[in-house]
Amino acid sequence: MRFGAAVLRGYDRPFAVEEVMLDAVPADGEVLVRIAGCGMCRTDLAVRRSAGRSPLPAVLGHEGSGVVVQTGGPDTGLDRGDHVVLSFDSCGRCRSCRGAAPAYCDSFAALNLFGGRKENAARFTDAAGGELAPRWFGQSSFAEYAMVPARNAVRVDPSLPVALLGPLGCGFLTGAGAVFHSFGTGPGESIVVLGAGAVGLAAVMAATAAGAMAVAVDQHPERLALAEQLGAVALPADTADLPARIRRLTGGGAPYALDTTASARLINEALRALRPTGHLGLVARLHTPLPLEVGALDQGRRISHICEGDAVPGLLIPRLIGLWQAGRFPFDRLIRTYPLADINEAERDCDAGRVVKPVLVP
Repeated sequence: MRFGAAVLRGYDRPFAVEEVMLDAVPADGEVLVRIAGCGMCRTDLAVRRSAGRSPLPAVLGHEGSGVVVQTGGPDTGLDRGDHVVLSFDSCGRCRSCRGAAPAYCDSFAALNLFGGRKENAARFTDAAGGELAPRWFGQSSFAEYAMVPARNAVRVDPSLPVALLGPLGCGFLTGAGAVFHSFGTGPGESIVVLGAGAVGLAAVMAATAAGAMAVAVDQHPERLALAEQLGAVALPADTADLPARIRRLTGGGAPYALDTTASARLINEALRALRPTGHLGLVARLHTPLPLEVGALDQGRRISHICEGDAVPGLLIPRLIGLWQAGRFPFDRLIRTYPLADINEAERDCDAGRVVKPVLVP
């Protein structure tokens, strides 16, 4: 099977839309999906910073959505014509997977970031027969088609605009899941969100939907304005004595904070803005050591890393769609669509902060 895909051949090279080849017969437990849209996530772009770890050449993309065109085996739970949102891969067998924590799968890094299912590697090649890296996050959905494990695919109502739903599988899932699952934020509580990008604004929307107060911190005025429109109190990142300002807004300190920036300064300021026993969640990957101020974790304050919003995609994605349909999670306001052929323009706009969530349409 031949189709178009955006191939990254070097860590410092642009994407190239090329013809690729894929064995079109799904194995047991797999489905072939015609991609209708795929969100561009910071994790896709972070491959450039992790040179040598994620194998290239590769087709990236892990916020895909589309229509099932073929199924493998009788037990996929999906049928041809089903509309699906694709999410991350997991083994389905380890203790974490069996405990409804697939984001902490023992094989998460191998399956999603650093090699995928190696037995399938030779099935995905470029037009000249050169091998492409195994499926990125079980998908490689910067493409017209993707072969995915059926457990990565969440069936959705076919009346929905499926091309826009892909970011619910990762970025929006992560921010909303942190609020709903990692923190269990409830009515009358408050949360500080550091960084008003796709993950941060998803957290803002989820907090508002939960009846909580969100304080959004960012350096971009247009992002702060959007956060306010979505229900947050917006503060510039350079606000004088930011922790004290947040403590005043939240009645003595917020119980929760979510960092999407990996900024050591903002992380320490968020810790000082927490009330005793407060919880700071980190979703951005740290690339340097994190020096904590003396006393940062006094009075029961704690830090944890949050992966994929501690979510079970098959449960949270339908919940987010229901909130969107009720007007309480307007994620579509964060999206700008681009033809797949314009993937490099989408990356530039994403890097420059001109767009919150690019969605590539094959």
